[in-house]
Amino acid sequence: MGFLDEAIITARSGDGGKGCVSFRREKFIPKGGPDGGNGGNGGSIIAKSTRTLYTLTDYGSRKFFKALKGGHGRGKNQSGKNGADLILSTPLGTVIEDYNTGELLADLIHDNQEILLLPGGRGGKGNQHFATSTNRSPRFAQPGLPGVEKKLRLSLKLIADIGLIGLPNAGKSTLLSRLSSATPKVDSYPFTTIFPNLGVMALDDEMFVVIADIPGLIEGASQGRGLGHRFLRHIERTKLLLHLIDITFKPENNILDDFQTLRSEMIAYNPGLAEKPQMVLINKMDLYRNDHRNLVKTQKALEEKGIDSLPISALTGEGLEELKRIIFQKWKAVRENTC
Repeated sequence: MGFLDEAIITARSGDGGKGCVSFRREKFIPKGGPDGGNGGNGGSIIAKSTRTLYTLTDYGSRKFFKALKGGHGRGKNQSGKNGADLILSTPLGTVIEDYNTGELLADLIHDNQEILLLPGGRGGKGNQHFATSTNRSPRFAQPGLPGVEKKLRLSLKLIADIGLIGLPNAGKSTLLSRLSSATPKVDSYPFTTIFPNLGVMALDDEMFVVIADIPGLIEGASQGRGLGHRFLRHIERTKLLLHLIDITFKPENNILDDFQTLRSEMIAYNPGLAEKPQMVLINKMDLYRNDHRNLVKTQKALEEKGIDSLPISALTGEGLEELKRIIFQKWKAVRENTC
C-alpha cells in the first residue's frame, strides 16, 4: 500500500471477567465459606511510537482492533487471568484523536512513548468479597465491566527539521536528492511527489538534519483542495522552511504570485507557519532566459518582505554549496533560539 499518513480505525478495550460464586467444599468441611475468585481485568488499548515505522500502512486495511477480555473467576479463590493489552504501534509524529469529538488523545513524538488510549474493563469481584456477619453465604458476584470502544483518527505529522515547500514541479524532489542521500521519484510532471520524502543532510561530522520534501501545494490547499490538509500538516513540526519558486514561472499580476499563493495557504491553515524561519530558493536557474521573470526584481521584492533568497539550480548544482553554508548558519541560529 506504500506510504499512508492518515487512517480511521475503531478500537475496543477488553471486557472484564465475571466474579465467581463458589463455596468451599472439602472433606470434613461440608459447609465452608464463599471462595469465589475475581474476574480478570480486560486488556487496554495502548499507543506506542517507534522510530522503526515511517507510515500508518498497518492501519490501511485492518479497521477494527480489540484487546482480549479478562478471564472469569473460579472457585478456591482463583482469580481470572487479565486480558493482554493491545499495542498500536505508530511512527514518530503520530497524532491520535477521538474521531467523533476531535479530542486529542495522544501526540507521539518520542521513541517508545506509550499512551493509554482505552482502559480495559475491570474484573468483577467474587462472592468471597460480599460475606458479612449477617450474610455468611452470599450467592452473588459482580459481573465484569465492559470495555471502551472508540472510533479513532490517526494522523501522521512528519518530524523533520527542514521542510521543502513550493508549487508542483518546483524542483523539491530534485533538490532533496542533491542535499541528502534520499532517492525520491523525479520527473517533469506536476504532482510527481504524492507522498512526503525524507532525507538526512550532514551539516558537519556531528550535526545532521532531516529534510522533508512536502508534496506540491496548490491554491485552495488550506480548504483541503488537492489533499491540502494532508500536505500542510507535515510542515507544522519543521523548524526551518525552504520555499522553492521557479524562475521560469510567469506571474500574471505580481512577480511573487506563486510565493504569495502558498504563503496565504499556510496562514489560512495555521498562522504560526508563516512565523517559522524561512528563506526562498529561486530554482531552475539553468533554464533562465530573458523572457522569464526578472531575477533582480524577484530578489528585491523578497528583500522588501524581509525574506532572504538564493538563486540555485537543483539539477546542475549551481548555488548548492552556498545553500548548504546558509542552512548550516540558519540551523545553528534556530537551535540556539529553541534551546
